[in-house]
Amino acid sequence: MSNETLPQVRIDLLVLYCSDLPSCHDFYRNLGLVFERERHGGGPEHYAATLAADAVLELYPAGSGAATKRVRVGLTISHSGLRAPLLTPGSHVLHDPEGRTVDLHVIP
Repeated sequence: MSNETLPQVRIDLLVLYCSDLPSCHDFYRNLGLVFERERHGGGPEHYAATLAADAVLELYPAGSGAATKRVRVGLTISHSGLRAPLLTPGSHVLHDPEGRTVDLHVIP
């Protein structure tokens, strides 16, 4: 498929529902994401991080019966931004506290 036929669409928002919101917040924060606490109207307090190209990753508390594992997330992160510097540059497959697969590409 050539680039001329691809729709001009990008992902602007990804919401992950978390049974253990504090642990998920720590996991993604340790990958270098910077979160702000938010609340919209009467909705639940949650965390939001702005990524490249103004995409937003939000971590929400899971309601009762919410499925939390059926997502795979891919992130490219600078090694210098990691709070957990044990990861070397290259590709890694991690699992967040909810069991979601996180494909992490660490660049030098």
